[in-house]
Amino acid sequence: MSIDFKDKVAIVTGAGGGLGREYALELARRGAKVVVNDLGGSRDGTGHSDMALQVVEEIEKAGGEAMSNGGSVTEFEQMEKMVADAKQKWGGVHIVINNAGVLRDKTFAKMTMQDFEFVVDVHLNGSANVSKAVWETMREQAYGRLLMTASSTGLFGNFGQANYGAAKLGLAGLTKTLQLEGAKYNIKINTISPVAGTRMTEDLFPEEAFKLFDPVNVVPAALFLVSEDAPTNAIVGAGAGGFHSAWTVMNDAVWLKDEERTVEGFAANWDKISEFSNLKAPQSGSEQSGAILTAMQKVTGTGPSSARG
Repeated sequence: MSIDFKDKVAIVTGAGGGLGREYALELARRGAKVVVNDLGGSRDGTGHSDMALQVVEEIEKAGGEAMSNGGSVTEFEQMEKMVADAKQKWGGVHIVINNAGVLRDKTFAKMTMQDFEFVVDVHLNGSANVSKAVWETMREQAYGRLLMTASSTGLFGNFGQANYGAAKLGLAGLTKTLQLEGAKYNIKINTISPVAGTRMTEDLFPEEAFKLFDPVNVVPAALFLVSEDAPTNAIVGAGAGGFHSAWTVMNDAVWLKDEERTVEGFAANWDKISEFSNLKAPQSGSEQSGAILTAMQKVTGTGPSSARG
């Protein structure tokens, strides 16, 4: 089965190098018209970075179609203009890969709130800006594929990256709500957690590992997750040729009777409450309420059958 992106228009943020560049090149090879976004040098985000222009040139030399964009993902108006320019040139926008990112790593004790807010603004708010800018277009055309970029730090934690981790787990949460709201419009949203040797990570990897984690090895997962037959609400890890799925799961609820519903009663039941068994991956927040009501019914034999969370 061949997967192509003919007649699709794709926006890739942070596409001047690293993962974004590889995504843009492969999308173009497979027929997509690509907006290569990478932050321009001027204060207001206008102009085009040399790296973005080089990617566009590479795509065009290979016979593809692309345009560069130097807007900042942190500026919603610039993202609106990026989408408008793509629509004016090519008629729509079908795919967005939210890839732009920065690092300001420090322990939380040494991190300034400016460092915290800046990283959250680029990763989380930036992805929301791009997604919001394209959302109505995707609803109107009854087709959209969005990919958020999380990380192992967001999913599992990493020393010295409180700002980055908070933003990245926030993106997984954004995915979970948008995939519900977009479902009736054939908008599918997924999350990728890449491990790659890029400008952002070259100081973190030993030289051999840096080569092993070539960004090109993430491309198969990323492009499948924005293809026509993509799943939705998936979290996929990718790097060095290895791929896995991740889930937000919960166990069965333990319902405590009135007389047990104290701090001491909770402590006495902690082993059962924290048991790593009978795990399930809810598809919406209301399933948490449902799990609690199910536990209550098992004990009391009464109670409503469902509730919203």
